[in-house]
Amino acid sequence: MSQESASDSGTPEQALPEGRLEGRQVFADLVRQAMVCAAREGWTHIILSDPDFADWPLGERVVIDALQAWAGRGRHIQFMARDFSPLRQLHPRLVQWRVTWSHLVQAHACASLVGTELPSAIWSPGWTMERLDVMRCTVVASVDARRRVALKERLDTCWDMGSPSFPATTLGL
Repeated sequence: MSQESASDSGTPEQALPEGRLEGRQVFADLVRQAMVCAAREGWTHIILSDPDFADWPLGERVVIDALQAWAGRGRHIQFMARDFSPLRQLHPRLVQWRVTWSHLVQAHACASLVGTELPSAIWSPGWTMERLDVMRCTVVASVDARRRVALKERLDTCWDMGSPSFPATTLGL
């Protein structure tokens, strides 16, 4: 189905925005739109990366519903953060979703990375979003293959420097 055609609900499907964008609301809307698009288009692989995900709308119903619709055979999502504590505290719906879909989720803590070494980004096989300035929420969204490959290489390097974290369950004695 093309992006100009109507979806099953009768509303036109919208392409994800591209270009340089700015603002907290714009950033949050991009995250929401990306997760809805991932479900609609069946992205096979998603990487979500941020120092702590504190200001991402990951616990919102629309995001969880989109992740629920996205989850399925052949899908894979990676989370990278320096510290997952804020995510656990601020996004309990996502934490519960992670428990349910643990076989699709991998997460690494990259505690040794400082500053902007760990990108605040979404990577997919066809679209990327990277927050260049966290304070001003300056974002670059793109379908450009060169930008996508360069971001993936940086994310892979960060992943390799991290260690498994954010388990689906915690075992107590």
